[in-house]
Amino acid sequence: MQTTTGLAKRNCSFISLSAALICSVFLSSISGIGTSRAQTAAAEQIVVTGEEVPSAYGAPPGFSRSRFSNLTKAYVLPPGGVYAGLIYEGDAFRDGPPDHLFTEEVEVGLPHRFGVAFELSQERFNGDFQNKSFSIEARYALADWNKIPLNPTLFAEYKFGVGTLRHEEGPPPPPEEEEEEESGPPKVPDAYEFRLLLAQDFGDKVEWAMNLFFENENTGDRGREWGFAQSATMPILLPNERLKAGVEMQYTNFTVKDTRGDPTHSFVIGPTIAWKPTRNSRLDVSPLFGCTDDSPRAQVFVVFSMLFGPGGETEAEAPASTRNR
Repeated sequence: MQTTTGLAKRNCSFISLSAALICSVFLSSISGIGTSRAQTAAAEQIVVTGEEVPSAYGAPPGFSRSRFSNLTKAYVLPPGGVYAGLIYEGDAFRDGPPDHLFTEEVEVGLPHRFGVAFELSQERFNGDFQNKSFSIEARYALADWNKIPLNPTLFAEYKFGVGTLRHEEGPPPPPEEEEEEESGPPKVPDAYEFRLLLAQDFGDKVEWAMNLFFENENTGDRGREWGFAQSATMPILLPNERLKAGVEMQYTNFTVKDTRGDPTHSFVIGPTIAWKPTRNSRLDVSPLFGCTDDSPRAQVFVVFSMLFGPGGETEAEAPASTRNR
């Protein structure tokens, strides 16, 4: 596996900006916790027959559907809730052909704030299409909603590589510079990943989520990446917040076993929009743009998801302006 030379000096400014963004969000959260804890049981339990799954342990429905946005996950599903998603990620690299990744995901909410999920990913790159990996995920929320500031949730994932590496991690080299082993390209390595999921709603409008992640490959060049992703959205069309818009970003630091002191830095940022065409479906679209030499020139995420409840009366995503009354 080859890597792009790290450009630490050129990336100091965007890393400082990212750190400032994180600090500002955490400072805002401290001032907003009192307001969030003032939510009454009546505000949390707005019931409309036939709408989304029930609130997950008191969380607003926007945080009760597994995937908060294209880049971030938040909290857990309610017991018996089922999330099914089709995910597309397109990467336009600065050199070489684009990469297209398709993922099918199913998650089930379990009692006691647990959840399990399964993912199957396929990749299309330079005319080749293959199954790339199969993943098993688990998550656990440490407490009911708003019992702990930022509602921390623990996330663990194990990925089984089932395909072959069709390009380098990060920007691939030009086709004439690619070299394959005589036996063909190497197998996609198995990997494990841990995340800390944070989420909070502020005031009457803004919903926010952040994921801190660490991933390590078990074999091959033992690629390692860590970083953060965060998203903030607000409703722009009512009733029931059928349309939301916001911004999201992701920073990734990547190395292999021979370049631990010379990482590549990727930072992408852009708008995100979520539209609910029906009561239990949602379409998320995020066009993101690279800000460093190691970043893709652009990334596009599209997620279509369906959410199914355990039956009976379920909850709509009530207008944010009513949640804190």
